Amino acid sequence: MLILLSYFKLLIISFLAATILPFSSEVVLATMYLSNSFEKYFLLIFASIGNILGSVTNWYVGKKITLFQNRKWFPVSSEQMERSQKYFQKYGLWSLLLSWVPIIGDPLTLLAGVLKVRFSIFILLVSISKISRYFFILYLASFV
Repeated sequence: MLILLSYFKLLIISFLAATILPFSSEVVLATMYLSNSFEKYFLLIFASIGNILGSVTNWYVGKKITLFQNRKWFPVSSEQMERSQKYFQKYGLWSLLLSWVPIIGDPLTLLAGVLKVRFSIFILLVSISKISRYFFILYLASFV
């Protein structure tokens, strides 16, 4: 039961790390792996699911925040929004493969929602990015 709870905590931390909150799921994942108390593939699955769901939350918030686009306090003008959308549609979809990168990854997933990136494309690119990152962390940790 305690092991399952630990996996769930990893999922929650990974979820929060994918939002704008400053959590480090990589450190938690590596520590759990190095403790030799957890199955490597379960760690990969729980961390990936949590992080992907966090990015989906960012996408959804981004999609819905445009409802407030015409408000005085909204930080982006409609002209800036149009330019961003054209630029993102030209170059931006592939930038979602960088959604694993600290600091820039979370805003990218939020912007994808603002710019209404099709969910199927979003989830595919973000999943590749997030799973690859955690796989690489576990790979590196195996040498410690």
